[in-house]
Amino acid sequence: MTEKTFTKEELAAYDGVDGNKAYVAVDGVVYDVSNVAPWKGGSHHGNKAGTDATEGIGHSPHGKKVLNKLNVVGKLVD
Repeated sequence: MTEKTFTKEELAAYDGVDGNKAYVAVDGVVYDVSNVAPWKGGSHHGNKAGTDATEGIGHSPHGKKVLNKLNVVGKLVD
């Protein structure tokens, strides 16, 4: 199966609002946070679904280790 690629514009559609799935990109990898309770409504501690959250996750208390629990849905491309 070919890996799905997302531009920033395509990723923006996955904002977790109004029934949309919630995806975030970190270090070029796109993760599905739709079923993660703290992401309900499309935001979590100032980070927004549908965006590149690399910088925000780097400043979070849990860091990147939480990403291991998430499903990878694709790759962010320029």
